[in-house]
Amino acid sequence: MSTQVQAHSAVLLHFTLKLNDGSTADSTYSQGKPALFRLGDGSLSEPLEQELLGLKTGDKHQFTLAGEVIFGQHSPDLVQYFTPRDFADSGIPEVGTIMLFTAINGSEMPGLIKEVTEGSITVDFNHPLADQNITFEIEVLEIDPQWEDKPEENHANIAG
Repeated sequence: MSTQVQAHSAVLLHFTLKLNDGSTADSTYSQGKPALFRLGDGSLSEPLEQELLGLKTGDKHQFTLAGEVIFGQHSPDLVQYFTPRDFADSGIPEVGTIMLFTAINGSEMPGLIKEVTEGSITVDFNHPLADQNITFEIEVLEIDPQWEDKPEENHANIAG
């Protein structure tokens, strides 16, 4: 078991993500389960991993990163236009609604309804936090934990 977070450490932690207005976007505290991440596996952005390196068990760390660094840059190619006929089965959505869409390969992806007009519905498939600064509040619970049973039963595994 390591004493501090290193390049390929598994890290069990609690986090809270806050937006510019101070509202909470996500928190493991509210979910009642910490999150387990493994650095170097590609699930976290490089700048986010850099913030975790060197932290020790019990450390609390707060920092802010641009949403595009964590969730990817906003791409105009991910804004799509549909006709109201495309929503015949589900009904015309309201602006601000997040809906699941099925891609050609069968995977599902969330889209944010940005605009609804008589002839067109604009859906943004960019991550909704990509254009916001995100403040992280991290509490390191354990580094390279050893689990007796399946770790996914003991924690939330959320990778943005």
